[in-house]
Amino acid sequence: MKTADIKSQHYSLGNLNLHVIEAGPAAGTPIIFLHGFPDFWYGWKDQIAYFADRGYRVIVPDQRGYNLSGKPQGIKAYRCKHLMEDICSLIEVLGLKEVHLVGHDWGGIVSWLLGIYHPQHFKTITILNAPHPGVLRKRISPKQLLRSWYIYLFQLPWIPEWLFGRNNFKLLRKSMLKMALPGTFSTSDMERYTQAWKGNLRTMINWYRAIRRSKEFRDNLKTPKEVSLPLLMLWGKQDLSLDFSLAEASMDFAGNGEMKAFGDATHWLQHEKSAEVNRAILDFIKKEDRKEPDL
Repeated sequence: MKTADIKSQHYSLGNLNLHVIEAGPAAGTPIIFLHGFPDFWYGWKDQIAYFADRGYRVIVPDQRGYNLSGKPQGIKAYRCKHLMEDICSLIEVLGLKEVHLVGHDWGGIVSWLLGIYHPQHFKTITILNAPHPGVLRKRISPKQLLRSWYIYLFQLPWIPEWLFGRNNFKLLRKSMLKMALPGTFSTSDMERYTQAWKGNLRTMINWYRAIRRSKEFRDNLKTPKEVSLPLLMLWGKQDLSLDFSLAEASMDFAGNGEMKAFGDATHWLQHEKSAEVNRAILDFIKKEDRKEPDL
């Protein structure tokens, strides 16, 4: 696929302008990729051409608060309700049906919740290194609490923005590189990330600050709800932030789920194992597309 075939679009979703990368035929089966923190659409660069070349309509938004998308002010604007509404509104604006949804990290959390609260829009859900919210309370361990130290730091006002933004995002760049296998991100990649973070760090971190204000997230902490849609969990077992036990526990809330683990991949498995990840997603969604609908 040529770079010219990848389009950068902006869509107005009520009070939010969403920047979206699109590729592939307009009539193709739609597949939406949702990034996490501190990513943006570029995190799916190894997936965009792969699926577009196979006839899928690929849709990759910068989620609210990130890169070129709108940045509502205030923590409440980043509650899970709004994160889900953005994707549902995008689906409606584009007139999509039976969407295949893929989410990584925070994009995976949003995907879990979309599968619970808005399943009518989706045919399958694939989640990369993001646990079901329900396991974060029921299966949390002291070791996992230490791994998740940054979540508690992000609850503080101003300090995280200063700490991670100083010296041209030195600590954020260092943290991202440390979490990945050597050579995963090139100098050019990190320059693109640094550019995408400029002016956006507070709204990116506000996703974490809004967790305790999100009814849907809190409800699933207390009483986890099941996703009944076909669900594929892909997990890099060398994730420094999230223990593999969270992935195993999450499958209890996937009524029609399957999991594939990568023993030598980290949190950034879609970069490190792009060929294997792409093949796993493709095989999964093609299998579901071949199934006859119930009469």
